[in-house]
Amino acid sequence: MNERQLAYFKKKLLDWKDEILRESKGTVVNLKAETENHPDLVDRASSESDRALELRTRDRQRKLISKIDDALRRIEDGSYGYCEDTGEPIGLGRLEARPTATLSVEAQERHERRERVHRDD
Repeated sequence: MNERQLAYFKKKLLDWKDEILRESKGTVVNLKAETENHPDLVDRASSESDRALELRTRDRQRKLISKIDDALRRIEDGSYGYCEDTGEPIGLGRLEARPTATLSVEAQERHERRERVHRDD
């Protein structure tokens, strides 16, 4: 991967991380504002359900930020874009679709097949 491509993916990852962090700040503001008491049990249940969904979403995004940080570290150490299993380059199309990818398509398929087999046991 050349320097221009690495710079492109670094910017893409940083922009993605910034977007997630902006959204999470909005969530905190919304959760603080949503502390009102609902006299109706159905309204309260709906509000609690929405809050739980928002918190689960933020937790998934927190994990995604960790993957983004790992990808940024790989860009810095020169291992970004190479499969962790085989050492072969990960295709640009895969990285475009999933910039945090650590496995090539073939290695990911093998991993998923093994996971399916062991899950069925």
